[in-house]
Amino acid sequence: MNHNNEHLDSFTNMHDNFIRDWNEAMNSGESSSVERMTEDYYVAYFREPNEKPLFFNRDESISGMRQSVKQMLGAKKRFENRMIRLRNEDNAVVFYELLIEKENKIVARLFSIENWMFLDNKWMIVRETEEAIC
Repeated sequence: MNHNNEHLDSFTNMHDNFIRDWNEAMNSGESSSVERMTEDYYVAYFREPNEKPLFFNRDESISGMRQSVKQMLGAKKRFENRMIRLRNEDNAVVFYELLIEKENKIVARLFSIENWMFLDNKWMIVRETEEAIC
């Protein structure tokens, strides 16, 4: 196995665990295991085609995430059509379609792009872009 494949496999394994942690958070209401953002993290959230995006910093994102996990207790996040690309061994980009399902109904559908960086021996999210589909 070449060096690039080892890094990709290692990152993919970490991201698989991140997805499992998300579903555990949705069941328990406890989101600390998915709060893996850098200090300068931000997310851009696009809702309508003709509107400018909403921007949230790390603290705002964590606060919103904690609220939504509690409000959506028992829901499931499905990470569909995931694609992972390494920029180099310390930077990765993940694209997926996120479906949030509650009581067998899809309540949210988003395209998501996560930018990850390997810092202090752990993978951290630097920024995200979210595009609401419905």
